[in-house]
Amino acid sequence: MTGHWEFRFPDFDSEEQHRRIRILGRLRSGRPQINVILFLLTIGTTYLIYRSLLYSAAIIAILLSHEMGHYLMCRRYGIRATLPYFIPMPFPPFGTMGAVIRMEQTIPNRRALFDVGVAGPLAGLIFTIPSIIFGLKMSEIVSTTSLSSDVQTLGESLMFTMLSKLVLGSIPEGYDVLLHPLAFAGWAGLFVTALNLLPVGQLDGGHIIYAILGRKSRYVFRAALLAFIFICIFYFWGWLLMILFIIWFGYRHPPPMDDFTPLDTKRKLIGGITFLIFLTSFTPVPFKFH
Repeated sequence: MTGHWEFRFPDFDSEEQHRRIRILGRLRSGRPQINVILFLLTIGTTYLIYRSLLYSAAIIAILLSHEMGHYLMCRRYGIRATLPYFIPMPFPPFGTMGAVIRMEQTIPNRRALFDVGVAGPLAGLIFTIPSIIFGLKMSEIVSTTSLSSDVQTLGESLMFTMLSKLVLGSIPEGYDVLLHPLAFAGWAGLFVTALNLLPVGQLDGGHIIYAILGRKSRYVFRAALLAFIFICIFYFWGWLLMILFIIWFGYRHPPPMDDFTPLDTKRKLIGGITFLIFLTSFTPVPFKFH
């Protein structure tokens, strides 16, 4: 369930190639039917999983705001990008594999790279955090002995734990929280945010860390990938597919056209805040199996 992008770096050596790129862009941007169809299918699959309109509306709002954050920032910088493509998946745990936008143009500079990368996660949190808060208010505190064997136990990120204590207070020994579907949508939103903020490859975190550090970010990429592999081996094998995905598509980041002009202090500060969001929203063991 990732919001990474694919980049295609065109060769601008001739006017004919410019013309073909412009035509291709018009063709792809002028036919949004596939986007609408996938969007409607995803509404259906997310509703079917839990039979909850609140869950479906929340998870769609979180994904849509995330991708539209990227899209609108692309428009601001004149970067050609598609509307979001939602990925329906009629199976648990989420009923979707997320949404993506596709950019087919080199990012002009590190400032644009940073702004496009950071816009998605920050926009998604606008719907994620209220979903958690209001969903927790509608959740039940139940005895663990009353829970059936088919109940899935979720891991908690630091941010989710803090919000839970803020809304519900301390949970008595022998009791647990049976999440309302709206709260689960918020949990999923944090899960998606953390995945996208992994500082590797062309994930949002990869864009952000490259924009801040430039080519020196390769050391962060390697360290993050090794840490992720360590967590997979010793704590949660479920990350294996994600690791293979990152390695397959490349964990390094291609440079923007202007790879020399550094970021200003304000963006570096926002980058630090975003990294803090990653640390507090990441759940090393998201699902616990009995």
